[in-house]
Amino acid sequence: MQDIVVDPVAHNRAAWDKCVQDGNEWSRPVSAEDVERARMGDWSIVLIGREPVDRSWLPTDLTGKDVLCLASGGGQQGPILAAAGARVTVFDNSPRQLGQDQMVAARDGLELRTVLGDMRDLSAFGDATFDVVFHPVSNLFVPDLAAVWRECFRVLRPGGTLLVGFLNPDVYLFDHEALDERGELIVVHKLPYSDVTQYSAEERATKFGADAPLEYSHTLTDQIGGQLAAGFVLTGFAEAPHQSNASAQYMSNYFATLAVKPS
Repeated sequence: MQDIVVDPVAHNRAAWDKCVQDGNEWSRPVSAEDVERARMGDWSIVLIGREPVDRSWLPTDLTGKDVLCLASGGGQQGPILAAAGARVTVFDNSPRQLGQDQMVAARDGLELRTVLGDMRDLSAFGDATFDVVFHPVSNLFVPDLAAVWRECFRVLRPGGTLLVGFLNPDVYLFDHEALDERGELIVVHKLPYSDVTQYSAEERATKFGADAPLEYSHTLTDQIGGQLAAGFVLTGFAEAPHQSNASAQYMSNYFATLAVKPS
């Protein structure tokens, strides 16, 4: 079934640039009012679903903390953390996603750095550079995760924390059209799933649109076991439904982990 080899970085860069143009939910910047409230200590950010992340997963005082928002462009989490006092770097594969963060920073007078790149290669940063890596649901857009966890471990300082959101791989079992159009859970895919291996280019274009981002499922061994293999210690776990997915009435669609790099 696999067609001509697709470069997921190049494809998804163009796809997410288009998502910004189309007003995707995860490309809509926070408001100036949100930023002002964050400056006053009243803030929240999303890691999975639409519920705010548990504030106890983040430092009590963000002032002066070096935070990497990994694959987290779109003008949402980065500006809020910057307004709350953190020194924020937003790293993303999409120039237009980063442009949303740059726009908010310019609009609201925030100090915020943006860096373009693949989440599997953080060579732009030195060892032990960050206190926190905030990585919302985005690793479904790369085919392999081991390098992501190794790089996160490397760039974190000892005692630093990694917050990760990811999809329950079981959501990929079901026929997309039956689920989206009729709310029916019909198992058709074998895991691990990949848009590239499950469909030809023509089928992908028909089902999702030629410009849609490529998605890949990852096993829990790769998600959780991969963090452990990289050296992290897991200290927190959460789950949440996907409000717009019909499978949410039967299972959690999102998982989140909190991990620490040992001192």
